Amino acid sequence: MTIDQINGLDRGAFVEQLGWVFEHSPWVAERSWQRRPFASIMELHSAMWEGVEAATREEQLELLRAHPDLGARARMSESSTGEQGGAGLDRLTESEFHRLRALNEAYKLKFGFPFLLAVKGSTKFDIVEALERRLQSDADTEFAEALRQVYRIASFRLEDLI
Repeated sequence: MTIDQINGLDRGAFVEQLGWVFEHSPWVAERSWQRRPFASIMELHSAMWEGVEAATREEQLELLRAHPDLGARARMSESSTGEQGGAGLDRLTESEFHRLRALNEAYKLKFGFPFLLAVKGSTKFDIVEALERRLQSDADTEFAEALRQVYRIASFRLEDLI
């Protein structure tokens, strides 16, 4: 798909084509549609990013909670499955799986949403290290970092699509 094709879509088709970019949160695409035409992928991403920034804290929290736990052996979106597989999270040993699950649970308990990391280019060891480090953050810092990671994930997905 090209940026010109994206620009030519009506609202429903636009949301259908891009609603998955921000995990299970088609409202991000819907709110950015009116900002067309986009000159580039970066401009489209900026419109989507700004839509999330303008959202309420509760909407942002719902967006964060829409993401699966890293390394979870549960149903995920096709995009999340591919991204996590690329980082080796589909090949965890039993002990690695239990360690990651325990860290994920501690993170969710502390912050109220899953640990988010744009895993492209990362290894399972990088992910565990980041999770351990970020567990030491305060709530506001981590909320902002989680949103930054969501924006990176969306950017990678847009690059793959367009």
